[in-house]
Amino acid sequence: MPAMTPLLMSLAAFACIFGGTFLGILIRRKLPDHHLSADMKDIVRQGTALIATLASLVLGLLIASANGRYESENSHIKQIIANIILLDNALGQYGQEAQPIRAMLRTDLGLIADRIWKESRPAFDGPRPFQASTLGLSVYDDVLKLTPKTDAQRFYQTRAMDTLVDIGKTRLLLYTSTTGSIPLPFLIVLVGWLTLIFASISLFAESNVRTVAILCIFSFAASAAIFLILELSQPFVGLMMISDEPFRHALAALPS
Repeated sequence: MPAMTPLLMSLAAFACIFGGTFLGILIRRKLPDHHLSADMKDIVRQGTALIATLASLVLGLLIASANGRYESENSHIKQIIANIILLDNALGQYGQEAQPIRAMLRTDLGLIADRIWKESRPAFDGPRPFQASTLGLSVYDDVLKLTPKTDAQRFYQTRAMDTLVDIGKTRLLLYTSTTGSIPLPFLIVLVGWLTLIFASISLFAESNVRTVAILCIFSFAASAAIFLILELSQPFVGLMMISDEPFRHALAALPS
């Protein structure tokens, strides 16, 4: 099944919403004039106001859901960066025996970032099994193999192990949230309501080029809002992607 990207979904939404304009014009031309009386206009206006209110509520829920997803995953990335710095600090305090592990972290930090950003993207082709990285297991084994000779070294080894466990837990949280936070039924209902609103507007408006052009602009604005919401709900890809630069350079400014 082909992936429905935010751009494709927003274009489909635009086609449906703007199509409502022509639906209203078509209905206007087919109905006799006595069906388009002032009383009928008031009824349609009140119904449109109700649907517009419901659409606003759904739009607010979608914005809150997308923003919550973005902030949550951005927080997870910051937590991993903080734990990597703490891990490097603990290994530095451990002593010279831990220097090879610190050097490996600095060398392969870019590979870790590549894997996190790749695996955290939406899985359009179905769920993917989680697999621990070879690098992560190697670092864990190397820290476990350290042979502390003093109480201080034992403390820093334990601290490093705990930090690695925290990093692993956060990675699992990122992995389990790759399905996206925008419920498709909400999106379909929202587009349907917007289509009905535009059909209602064009039903009683003058059928000319100016009216169609104005409603086209409004349709584009509505679909652009949907596009931004969909982009916001996919933090590791697209225009609003969380930057990986802080992750890649987390240890660059620290003494090796």
